[in-house]
Amino acid sequence: MSTPPVFETHEVTNQSPDFAPRNLWRDDPALREAVTREGGAAFDAHVAAYGRLAGDPLYAHGFDANRDRPRLRTHDARGRRIDRVEFHPAYHALMDAAVTHGVAGLSWRDARPGAHVARAALSYLHHQADAGTSCPLTMTHAAVPVLRREPALRDWADKAAAPHYDAREVPIADKRGVTLGMGMTEKQGGSDVRSNATTATPQPDGRYALVGHKFFFSAPMSDGFLVLAQAPGGLSCFLMPRRLDDGAKNAFRLIRLKDKLGDWSNASAEVEFTGALAWRIGDEGRGIATILEMVMLTRLDCILGAAAEMRMALAQAMHHARHRVAFGARLVEQPLMRNVLADLGLEVEAAVALAMRVARAVDSAPHDAREAAFARVATAIGKFWLCKRAPVVVNEAQECLGGAGYIEESILPRLYRQAPLNSIWEGSGNIQCLDVLRALARDPACREALVAELDSARGHDAAYDAAVEALLYGLERAPPAEAQARRLTEALALALQAVVLVRARSPVAAAFVASRLGEAHRLAFGTLDDARIDVAPVLERVLPD
Repeated sequence: MSTPPVFETHEVTNQSPDFAPRNLWRDDPALREAVTREGGAAFDAHVAAYGRLAGDPLYAHGFDANRDRPRLRTHDARGRRIDRVEFHPAYHALMDAAVTHGVAGLSWRDARPGAHVARAALSYLHHQADAGTSCPLTMTHAAVPVLRREPALRDWADKAAAPHYDAREVPIADKRGVTLGMGMTEKQGGSDVRSNATTATPQPDGRYALVGHKFFFSAPMSDGFLVLAQAPGGLSCFLMPRRLDDGAKNAFRLIRLKDKLGDWSNASAEVEFTGALAWRIGDEGRGIATILEMVMLTRLDCILGAAAEMRMALAQAMHHARHRVAFGARLVEQPLMRNVLADLGLEVEAAVALAMRVARAVDSAPHDAREAAFARVATAIGKFWLCKRAPVVVNEAQECLGGAGYIEESILPRLYRQAPLNSIWEGSGNIQCLDVLRALARDPACREALVAELDSARGHDAAYDAAVEALLYGLERAPPAEAQARRLTEALALALQAVVLVRARSPVAAAFVASRLGEAHRLAFGTLDDARIDVAPVLERVLPD
């Protein structure tokens, strides 16, 4: 009897092991130090526990939730209008873990100092596992303080902050926890919400009937939605429930789901309001002012999301470089690759440092006027810069993996698709930079807080001192022209990242200042001047071996 042929063609070698399971908190010394530095150390055990979840089961759920996209069912099998979006079970598992552990509500349930910092760290960790679910989590979190201003909506506020996730379509009286979405923009206006055409007609019971459309209706399976509409007194903000008190479906129709560039785990929709009932939040004509109360929180989450995407991309690149051999040596041992990874490491560490500094300002804002003023301008600065950096950082990290980083089995394509979102959501880059100009021109407290922050690190690094001196001199000479708003905001962002690192005596501070504020760098990553910058301390902090 002849021997059957052997069809094995090769042995699989020189491949990186699976990235997960990992503990995303333990692996990130920059995050741990930032949480302590900014006042959140009391929550370390809680955040550490979530780091273990995010790096193992939630990381796996992220792949499943993005592989099987949400589906819109406008009607049931008998022809009844239901306007329901169905999700993969992994989506609900992600939401349940996040809500239970406080990604949406910790800031509001725990009055201890540092709660916003801890909640920011939770959001940062969660976003690395899945960016899509961060959308409803952010909106739910940001809506709580606005809802608390209306006594009639206190139950909504309390349940939005509660550690309970309930995906059922039932009235909120039957739920212990709720989630919230938003519907602000319309086809004709985009960011110019004053051009909104949706109308809100007062009803005898105090509610309003909404008629109109929204071009972006975020998280359409939420329990309630904050929407803008034109009331008799002008543009106003409303809370529109999905289900009415008697269990009936509210009068709106989901037209289609957006076929979007970024995450595929969450849904965004177009919607028509056909007499949907809603409660007004704030006074008529004060809709924009009401929404602006949330902007500081939503912009902070844009900062956190961008930083998280950069962090996960870098961790993947370092993991690969540590195990992959090319031309006789591991990638992580090769000088040019070390330069690239260290350059990315500086970018990511500075990003998380700034994100957590802004989180501390938000945490302190209710009882510290200077921190409130700093938060007002720093959220716009941070959102512009970090959201602009995320796509290029993710792409550079993707290149470290070569072709493997371009395949959907890797998380890198998902991160790359998602990376541009936060520069668009909650106001584009131009809006952020113009807001910085307005804050500096019209609010002396913002200018004073910003100058005080920049001054706080003087005397520790000559290159830093020189850069800040030139920046402040330029600000004092004349107000920047509108066309220079991006140039100014970029300079302020780099200086704020540097001030946090320098003040903290970070092991990477000198390298960051030399490369970002000095001349030891060029435009591309991997262009650190290794005669002036030691990359070893930077690489040691990227991902523990």
